[in-house]
Amino acid sequence: MAVTEQEFKEAEKRMEALRQAGYAVTARYDRRRSRIVVRLNTGLEMAFPPALAEGLADATPEDLTDIEITPAGLGLHWPRLDADLYVPALLQGVFGSRQWMAAQLGAVGGRARSPAKAASSRFNGRKGGRPRKKATSG
Repeated sequence: MAVTEQEFKEAEKRMEALRQAGYAVTARYDRRRSRIVVRLNTGLEMAFPPALAEGLADATPEDLTDIEITPAGLGLHWPRLDADLYVPALLQGVFGSRQWMAAQLGAVGGRARSPAKAASSRFNGRKGGRPRKKATSG
């Protein structure tokens, strides 16, 4: 797929606009605090636990220490893990793909304990458990 000169210029403009909000200049794994620490060109420093990010949750400290910053400063890459994070998304609290984030939110919701959820479980238990799904013909 060939990229035209115009498309290339437009892509450069988009990248520069993204860089205005800040780009990574350093990234490291702080073993003492168990945090990924990213410093931006704006002076802002953000830190987050690896368990929050897609592809980093089960990584060893050795794997986490090897972090590469993309040339534009908009991406972080862990070569040993083949994991990537997008700096503008991190600044917005997005630590993975939409699908991965949705799965994380769903897992948290499934663990929720509330009086209504407990009452519903007890009620279903008295009726013999969760109702079976009816087969549909199709």
